[in-house]
Amino acid sequence: MNCLFPWLRSDRPRRSVSRADYAGAVYGSLLASSVIATASAVGDFPRIQVVVLLLVTGVVFWAAHVYASLAGARLVGQPVGWAEVRGAARHESLIVQATVLPAMALAVSPLLGLEVKGAGWLALAVAVAQQVAWALLGALKAGASRSQAAVEGTVNLTFGLVIVAAKAALGH
Repeated sequence: MNCLFPWLRSDRPRRSVSRADYAGAVYGSLLASSVIATASAVGDFPRIQVVVLLLVTGVVFWAAHVYASLAGARLVGQPVGWAEVRGAARHESLIVQATVLPAMALAVSPLLGLEVKGAGWLALAVAVAQQVAWALLGALKAGASRSQAAVEGTVNLTFGLVIVAAKAALGH
């Protein structure tokens, strides 16, 4: 297989490989927190609209990443086959998966008695928490020391808190 598509390398079995690349999940979580903060800052949308917006945004960014990955790695004059497309789609799927838990938090927030504002804060907290968790998990699975993993977690927490601060500064 073409080494330009690392997710298709034939020198490793597909099912037994332990994945250490959680960049898509970290990115998807950051994307989710941005969508939630922005949607709740510009108005009081019905929760279902924000859930749909969140999931659709995740799918669109996933598709864009799949396309960019394929377009950026292909050899000039060589067509991209379905195996490469499926491999890239699988590789980038964590972007979409990372939007699901915050969307679920929004969807179940009425059961918790939360108003729309509270639901937005809950979903934002879930997105930031999972972003930090994905960063820590990726670092530890890649063999990072605990102190290196702590740095990764702190950096990702800082990213999330910047979004939280922006949402708070906008008064929502």
